[in-house]
Amino acid sequence: MTEIKDVPNVNDAEIEKFEKIASQWWDLNGDFKPLHQVNPLRVQFICQHIAEQKSELFAKNVIDVGCGGGILSESLAKLGANVTGIDMGTEPLNVAKLHSLESNLTISYEKITAEEKAQQCSGTFDMVTCMEMLEHVPNPASIVNACAKLVKPGGLVFFSTLNKTIKSYLLAILAAEKVLKLVPDGTHDHKSFIKPSQLISWADESELNCIDAAGIHYNPITENHKLSSNLDVNYILCCQKI
Repeated sequence: MTEIKDVPNVNDAEIEKFEKIASQWWDLNGDFKPLHQVNPLRVQFICQHIAEQKSELFAKNVIDVGCGGGILSESLAKLGANVTGIDMGTEPLNVAKLHSLESNLTISYEKITAEEKAQQCSGTFDMVTCMEMLEHVPNPASIVNACAKLVKPGGLVFFSTLNKTIKSYLLAILAAEKVLKLVPDGTHDHKSFIKPSQLISWADESELNCIDAAGIHYNPITENHKLSSNLDVNYILCCQKI
């Protein structure tokens, strides 16, 4: 099993990158427009699996790992969850805190690594989400392990990231960053993308059983997203703690 290390699992260059554009987090037509567009699909996937557990989000303790400006955190809070959002970016967290006040939502935001939070709150949360974060840290396996430690036995953990394929390079970097300018140039590094088999292997090592996977596909012409069985670019996993 992957052990949690004492060295902070943080890429300072990645933190700085998102600090610089944090003011745009809630601009629906700004640099984070793709996140706003894909967020309903993520919530749909999460709610589908919560329902399959014959449960609901209301009053559940949820932690959003790598919450950024709080897009997913707020959606889960609106569904009645008790949400904690953690991130290592000061400015994104400031934006998240301010927007939650404007939205009249109670969300606990903390600047802390997933590993540190796991040491403090092992087995505390009913559900863990970690969206588009694994590809931005030096040791993604450590994040997976921390998420597994945070969730209660039987609880669900959701991961989303980018597959390491030629197609993901062409669409997520060449098209999205260089040509269509959907996200800032340099947002992603193809070397940091993660194959589903690798992510599922890390989950297995951390006593997480992958129970479902779906691809998230984007049409730049219609600006529509959809879930599919094709995991070749963006994908999302649902895992359950053994």
